[in-house]
Amino acid sequence: MRTTKDWIYLWLRGVAMGAADAVPGVSGGTVAFITGIYEELLESIRSVNPSAVKVLFSQGIKAFWNHINGTFLVVLLFGILGSLATIARVVIYLLETYPTMLWAFFFGLILSSSIWMLGQVKQWDSNKVLMLFFGAVVAYMLTMISPVQAEITKLSVVLAGAIAICAMILPGISGSFILLLMGMYAPIMGAIKGFEVDILGLFMFGCLVGLLSFSHLLSWMFRHYHDLTVALLTGFMIGSLNKVWPWKFTTSYRINSHGDQVPLVQDNVMPVSYQALTGEEPFILLALLLMLVGGALVYILELKMNSKS
Repeated sequence: MRTTKDWIYLWLRGVAMGAADAVPGVSGGTVAFITGIYEELLESIRSVNPSAVKVLFSQGIKAFWNHINGTFLVVLLFGILGSLATIARVVIYLLETYPTMLWAFFFGLILSSSIWMLGQVKQWDSNKVLMLFFGAVVAYMLTMISPVQAEITKLSVVLAGAIAICAMILPGISGSFILLLMGMYAPIMGAIKGFEVDILGLFMFGCLVGLLSFSHLLSWMFRHYHDLTVALLTGFMIGSLNKVWPWKFTTSYRINSHGDQVPLVQDNVMPVSYQALTGEEPFILLALLLMLVGGALVYILELKMNSKS
C-alpha cells in the first residue's frame, strides 16, 4: 500500500521521465528502469485491455480502477505531461545553451545505468551476451541515421506517436530522437509549446495505439525471458551512449519552427579536438564532474529502492 510520500515520489519519477523524453538521445524508459517502476508500468499498461472492460461492467468502477492500477498510471502521467509542459522547456534551453554540460550529465547517467542493469541479469551465458551485443548494435546504428524532413499529415502524426511511444518506453532508445529521425520532433515540440490541440490529439491517439500494443509484447518478454530481455535493453542503453557523447561537431543544420538555425547532424569528437573544430571551450573537468554526478545519481536511487525493500 503506497503512502502519500510514495505517490509524491512516483509523480517526481514521472517528472523525470518527461524531462528525459524531451531530449533527443535520452529515454524516459531509462528513468523508469533505474527508479524501479519499469515492470509495474508495463504491467499496468498491459492491463488496459478488453478484460478490463469486462471487469468494469461486471464488478464496477472501483474494481476496474484497481485492475488497471489506475492511480499509479494517472499520477505518473500527470508527472510526465506536467514536465513536458514546464521542466522540458528548461531542459531544452540547457540543451541549446550548455549542450556539453547536459550531454555529460546524461552520459554519466546512462553509463552508470547500463552497469547497474548488467548486474540485474542473474546468470550470464552466450545467449544473453548475444542479446546484449545485438541491442547495442541496433541502438548504435539508430544514432548514426541522418534525420529526414517529413511532410506533416494526419497519418504521419499518428504514426509518429505510435513509433515514438514504443521507443520512449524502451530504456536506451529515445522517443525524441526517433521523432527527430522522422522529421517530426520540431512539429510535435512546437505543438506542445503552442498547445495545438489538433496535432496533439492525433499524436496522443498514435501514442495510445502504440503503447497498448507494444506494452503487451514487452510484458510477455519480461514474464517469459526476463534475463534475455534485460540483456537486450542494457544493450540498447550501451549503444545509445554514442548519441549522448558530450563533445560534438555540427556538420549540418536545420531551421526550427521559430526560424532559428539548430544542429541537425553532429559528429562525436575527442575533447582535445573539440576546441580546434568549434572554437569553444570543452570544459573537460566540469563535464567529467557532471558525468560523475549523473552516475552517482543512479546508485543513490538504487540505495533508496533497496532501503524500501
